[in-house]
Amino acid sequence: MKQFYVNPVGKIISNEKGFFICIDEKYIPALKELNSFSHVNIIWWADKCDSEEMRNTLTTNQPYKNSPSVMGIFATRSPLRPNPVAVSTAQIIHTDCEKGIIQIAYTDAENNTPVIDLKPYTASLDRVENFTSPEWCRHWPESIEKSGDFNWEDEFNF
Repeated sequence: MKQFYVNPVGKIISNEKGFFICIDEKYIPALKELNSFSHVNIIWWADKCDSEEMRNTLTTNQPYKNSPSVMGIFATRSPLRPNPVAVSTAQIIHTDCEKGIIQIAYTDAENNTPVIDLKPYTASLDRVENFTSPEWCRHWPESIEKSGDFNWEDEFNF
C-alpha cells in the first residue's frame, strides 16, 4: 500500500490569552484572504493519541452517556482511530498575516497540537440543513454558537 506523508503547517497554542493557530513561517503566504472568512476548519493531528495501540482501536465502550454500549470509532469524534486526524471548526477572531497567527474563539485541540491544514468554512460545502443523527444525541446543539452554552460534561463518559 502506498505511504502518505503529512507535514504540519503550524500548531495550536492555548493559554490564558486564548486560542491561537500559529502558522510556520514557510506557510504564512497561504493565509492570504483567509481573514475574509468568519470561520475556519482546522485539520489537526491528535499526536497525543498516536500509538500503535490507539491506532488499532476500532470500537469503544459507550463514550457518551446516552449512546449505545459499544460504538465503532468512525461513529465517534474520538482521537483514537487508525489515523489520528481531527477536524474542528472555529470562529476566526483575528488574523495577523504578517506573523502567521490566527486567534480563534475555541478549539478542543490541546496546546502544541500539530495543525496539518486549514480550510475556510463555507456554507455551500460545510453546512448540512437536513441532517439526521441518532436519537441519543438529537438534543445536542445544532451550531457552534449554541454549543458554548451547552453542558457537555453531562454528555461524556470520559
